[in-house]
Amino acid sequence: MFNFAVLKNRPLKTNFNDKQIQILEVAEKLFAERGFDGTSIRNIAKEAKINIAMVSYYFGSKERLLESLIFYRTSDFKDQLGNLSQEDLDPAAKINKLIELYISRINRNKGIYRILYFELPTKERQEKLQAFAELKKENLKTLENIIKEGQEKGIFRKDIIIPLITSTIMGTFFHFYMNRPFFENLLNLNTEESYNNYIKNDLTKHIQQTIKALLIYEIATNNKFAQANTDK
Repeated sequence: MFNFAVLKNRPLKTNFNDKQIQILEVAEKLFAERGFDGTSIRNIAKEAKINIAMVSYYFGSKERLLESLIFYRTSDFKDQLGNLSQEDLDPAAKINKLIELYISRINRNKGIYRILYFELPTKERQEKLQAFAELKKENLKTLENIIKEGQEKGIFRKDIIIPLITSTIMGTFFHFYMNRPFFENLLNLNTEESYNNYIKNDLTKHIQQTIKALLIYEIATNNKFAQANTDK
């Protein structure tokens, strides 16, 4: 049985052998296509061309398999955020870079993030995935530290609801992603390359502008009034 205690402190891809990774990637594909409840351990074993007992041996329940999959795809993000928080950048630049990291990661790993976005909201499922909940809290703590740094320097406003920042980032991305045919037609995104370039550049910039407005709107407004009074 896989030891979950190691998942919180070590890079995930060094903790799984080739057979486990094969099972995780098949599970990711099926969970994303059919949903968590619509996929059975038997489905996963059949698709992976292995004995059903092997899935149970490595991961136990389907919930534990989902948790392992989430850690496999997302846990190294904690290290990326930690490195970002230590960079010699002003808080606003750190937020912009954080958004770039989020969007790039989500777009490269749409399967797992679709599962996270649509399969985890239920209270029952979240209660069964406490280890992942702790990882999310740690990532949120990094964001909170960056924002508090900006507040202490007088850059960010004081009334920010920090937990909703990541919801705003992911919600905007998934609205775009789930309405892909509409936006492809509207924006003339006729190839996979043009679609991904739009996400990397235009959508990312839009989200950065949105978050910037949430963080420093009052300061920008005050500066505008101050400039107006100076011009009189």
